[in-house]
Amino acid sequence: MSASLVATSQPSQLGATPMVAASSAAIENVHIGVDSAMLLNGQKAITIVHNGMPYRLQATKLGKLILTK
Repeated sequence: MSASLVATSQPSQLGATPMVAASSAAIENVHIGVDSAMLLNGQKAITIVHNGMPYRLQATKLGKLILTK
């Protein structure tokens, strides 16, 4: 079974790599990067829920990211 990938022709305004849509089939060894600016959307910190647990992703003044449980 093969999975098809479709890439958009233009990257987002934030300079991220083009978005890739995949079928529901599992795809191994594929890395899709997400720009932190897209996640934070102008905020200093956001909450990410992973396996039902909340995690806080925070940007520091020095441009580093901190992920805490």
